[in-house]
This record gives sequence, structure tokens and C-alpha cells, in this order.
Amino acid sequence: MRAILCETWRDFDELEIRDVPPPPMRPRGVRIRVAAVGVSFATQLVVAGKYQRKPPLPFIPGTEVVGTVIEAAPDAEAPPPGTRVFAVLDWGGYAEEAVADDIHVVPIPDGLPMEPAVAFPISYPTAGSGLLWRGRIAAGDWVLVHGAAGGVGLAGVEIAKAMGCRVIARAGAAKHDLLRARGADVVLDSAQSFREAVRAATGGAGVGCVLDTIGGDAFDDSLRCLGDGGTLVVVGFAGGGIPTVAANLLLLKNIAVAGVNWGTYVGWSPGDNRRAHAPRAHELWAQLMAWWKAGALRPEVHAAFPLEGFREAMAEVRARRSAGRVILTP
Repeated sequence: MRAILCETWRDFDELEIRDVPPPPMRPRGVRIRVAAVGVSFATQLVVAGKYQRKPPLPFIPGTEVVGTVIEAAPDAEAPPPGTRVFAVLDWGGYAEEAVADDIHVVPIPDGLPMEPAVAFPISYPTAGSGLLWRGRIAAGDWVLVHGAAGGVGLAGVEIAKAMGCRVIARAGAAKHDLLRARGADVVLDSAQSFREAVRAATGGAGVGCVLDTIGGDAFDDSLRCLGDGGTLVVVGFAGGGIPTVAANLLLLKNIAVAGVNWGTYVGWSPGDNRRAHAPRAHELWAQLMAWWKAGALRPEVHAAFPLEGFREAMAEVRARRSAGRVILTP
């Protein structure tokens, strides 16, 4: 089969397409014919050896796929062959076939197109676990979302609105119409300062939660945008800088900073507790599917590229031109 192979730690653009054997079946595995796979900021860190988890070399990148079940191991609890599914992988998605653990394979409901469903293995549950489990948002809360037109950010806007929250979304000007269409109550330009605008929108009360996919210079101002008892949820550092926390500010403002790593719940952290976390992960996926059926979630594909276009796909992500997900279609 054709796949993008990482043979040594390197820049993403230095990867190459190879003909390789299909991945072997393993206990409780499910083989999937890959229709689409997500391209994310984190992938370039993985192939450079700069991510907190390093696959064994050589490996095929790609952790979120949609496709069709081909076969399953005898001990797997899996949908029958031919079922459309989305799945989380440890790696191996940038290929024509991939093998996933049965607990991380979820049928795609009728009516949900295959390619947009690539947002459900990681983007939506990252935003959902951050807002619901770590931020503990509730109806009526103000929620500030940075990077609001990216894969996780756009998911965060939709989930917050599904929960009955009021949303302030920050993104580049070209993406403002999309955010308004997704229900954002206030849309701010990411190129401009935001503290006073947030203060004005909330009547000086501040927000109950910040979903921060950017990090960098926005972090300190985000802390100051939190109201009493609010939480800043750290998702990533697409802005490049990893900020530090002034602990005295947490004390004085009675606020919190919480990290969320969806990888913890799907076996990417030390100890690999994927099976212990599986019930909770499936509860979240079920809630996301219920919101999709109700029309509250509308996964967005910004652009789709063939496998050969992997460099162009990552360029869209790096330049932050994407609104929604960028995908490859092996």
C-alpha cells in the first residue's frame, strides 16, 4: 500500500511517500480502509521528534481517520465489514489502510458525510473534554475561544453554544462570517488586543472559561479576562510560545489554569490507560453525536488534498489559513 513514511526525525516537508506492506493485524484490532485523515499542527512536532510521545522509527504519521471497516481480529468488538467509522490511532493514518484498537473505532451515523467526520476522533473531543471536564462550563457562562476557526477552536465554539453559553471567538478577519454562522455572540480579530473588548462584552464581569489553543502572548491577557472562579483551559501552543503562570494572579483573582490532553484518554500518556478511560471517552463521543444529530455541530473541512499533497496541506495549517480541518484523502 502507499503511505507517508517517517524514517528519521525530520521536518514534515522532508517526508516521502513509499510502498509499504499493510499494517499487521493485532489483538482487538480493526482494519480500516482510510478515506480521509486529519492534518494537524501537532503532526509536524511528532515527525520532528519534538512531541511528548515518540513513535518507534520508522512509522507512518496520522492519528485521526475516517474510512470503512475491512476486517477485525477475532477478539475485537467491532462493527461489521463495510461499516463507515471514525477512529483514533496511535499512528499510521497517512496510508491507504490502518489498524485501530476496537475501543477507538466509532460508527459514523447515517447522514454524516465521511470527510467532515474526521473532526470527531480528536478535534471535537479535545474541545469537549477541555470545556466540559476541565472548564466545567454551564449554560449562561461567557466563554472566550482563541484560534476559534481552527479545528479545535471551531469545535469549541459549537460545543459552548450547544451548552447554552455565550461565546467570544477570536480569529482572523477572513473567518469572522463562519464564526458568526456557528453562533458566536462576539467575534474579535486575532490581530488586535482583546482585553477591553472582552470586558465590554461581559459588562466587566469577565468570562467563566477560556479555551486557549494558541498560548504565547495572549495567555496573560486571557488570565486577566477571567471572572471570579473562572478557568483558562490550555489546549496547545500553536502561537509558538509556551507561557508561564504568575501564581499570585491565580490567588488574587480566584481563578485557575487547567490543561487538557485528549491523548490521556486514548492511551498516549505514560501508563497507557486507554481501556480504563474508554467508557468516559465513549460517553463524550455519544454526546457529540447527539449534538450533531440535533444540528448543533457542523464539522467543517477547509481543504482536502491527495496523499501527494501532504506538504501543501501542512502549509495551510502552518499559515493558519484553514477554517475547520485540513485533510488528506489516501
